[in-house]
Amino acid sequence: MAVNNPYQAYQQNSVNTASPGELTLMLYNGCLKFIKLGKQAIEQKDIEAKNTNLLKAQKIIQEFMVTLNTDVTISGDMMVMYDYMNRRLMEANMKNDVAILDEVEGYVTEFRDTWKQVIQLNRQQTHRQGGQA
Repeated sequence: MAVNNPYQAYQQNSVNTASPGELTLMLYNGCLKFIKLGKQAIEQKDIEAKNTNLLKAQKIIQEFMVTLNTDVTISGDMMVMYDYMNRRLMEANMKNDVAILDEVEGYVTEFRDTWKQVIQLNRQQTHRQGGQA
């Protein structure tokens, strides 16, 4: 399938060549985007767009829940937070509550920023190890 739009081609290539860590970061950013779009839709009283975007945000959170590595000690705490965020997104969708979306957006931003730091630390360690070889 040929992609005529250069931006779409770039996006597709970014996803195809991203590391698992970078894909996770993209998912966090996508979740934040859908939450923001959901808030805008609530403010504009566009119920269909609100529902569509908040469901997309929920799907991303659910994907994090399904793919969480349960062998890691902290994963239990993360699962609790993901479950909480998922339930709050459902509640915000039902109640058209922007304040709840602000709360969830804060949590997702913290997760995203922490993940970004993990990626940066891994890169630094990889470069240091590469220099010692």
